[in-house]
Amino acid sequence: MSLSCFELGEQMLSVDAARDALMTLVEKSVAVEQVAIGSAYGRRLATDITAPINVPQNTNAAMDGVALSWPKEPPYTTHIQIVGDAFAGQAFEGEVPSGQCVRITTGAPLPSGTDTVIMREQLIEGDNSITIDAPERVSVGQHVRQAGEDIAQGAVTLTAGTRLDAASMGLVASLGYAEVDVYRRPKVAIFSTGNEVTPPGEPLPSAGIYDTNRFTLMGMLSEQGAEVVDLGILPDDPRAIEQALAEAAAQCDLVITSGGVSVGHADYTRAALEKLGRLAFWRVALRPGRPMACGQLSDSRTPFVGLPGNPVAVMVTFSQFVVPLLQRLQGQLPSPPLRLTAIAQTPLKSRLKRTDFLRGIYTCDDQGVLHVRSTGAQGSGILTSMVMANCLIELGDDQADAQPGEAVCIQPITSWQ
Repeated sequence: MSLSCFELGEQMLSVDAARDALMTLVEKSVAVEQVAIGSAYGRRLATDITAPINVPQNTNAAMDGVALSWPKEPPYTTHIQIVGDAFAGQAFEGEVPSGQCVRITTGAPLPSGTDTVIMREQLIEGDNSITIDAPERVSVGQHVRQAGEDIAQGAVTLTAGTRLDAASMGLVASLGYAEVDVYRRPKVAIFSTGNEVTPPGEPLPSAGIYDTNRFTLMGMLSEQGAEVVDLGILPDDPRAIEQALAEAAAQCDLVITSGGVSVGHADYTRAALEKLGRLAFWRVALRPGRPMACGQLSDSRTPFVGLPGNPVAVMVTFSQFVVPLLQRLQGQLPSPPLRLTAIAQTPLKSRLKRTDFLRGIYTCDDQGVLHVRSTGAQGSGILTSMVMANCLIELGDDQADAQPGEAVCIQPITSWQ
């Protein structure tokens, strides 16, 4: 079992150790609610989805043509009488006698007494009969989909914790579910701090910067299915920060700030945290990503994560630490980031005993091999490096630099995990 954040003191943590420690902040999952399947996109299932029926429900035709019983060996009858029709949604009643056939459309239940479908392109049709072209090419059971071929009745089709995308929503609907049990969207409070931080749309003071991180966090949280509670920009005022944190802890499942958690003289968030709850500072061996902090707020012990102030550091630390924390809030065992291997095309700088996350662009060659190059300048304030990137190049704490031609680990940037 991982040590709690509060037991780690000031020791330097690896990225993986910090991620594990952060999970101990979550003491309970969010509530479960039932929603209509049409409103379930992006939600995480709270219970398994079990098939109440076979899919397909009936053995049916995979082609338009005729359904009949076909012998395993010659001689074959090539001129056959038609005795009825079977349509999707309108089955043929009764049994088809041997040596006769029924017209059938794709998806129609296979009539009793038949086991094979011959497609229309292989038939010469008369008024009430058909002639089979090239009967030696027909095989028993062709163009037939068996009942339960896709999903057998009683099978678990989606497990609890699955995040519903377009395909899984269709799958749930195909089983007849009108509603599903899902975890409530985690409510996450965010705010920016600093007298220099200016809202977009207002004149920029000579010593000001536009608020970037709050909007980046809004987007990333929305991609992860969270409900965002935007508390705006807080000034460098201890009382205002303390009040905002207390209110956020009372109404939200997670509180995230950006900036204001270092030891600078105007970084008041740390003091407010220590007054309101328990603060566990991390010393994490990564770049970009410092300073960071974590802890719990108020009697509710609401998890708190204080992200760095630089825009790229916010995005990197969010992907490594906040994404699994959101999974944990929704009752899941956090999954590690998706990692692939690629061949470096450019020199990549790193340092031993520290994990570096460089912004990269990966491509796939004609042989299916992935190659990756840096986006260029890697400063933690260069947000364009994230806009251009489609992956993070992860150079582990046991790796000092990488040269062209060397294999490196990459984490594709994706909104779904």
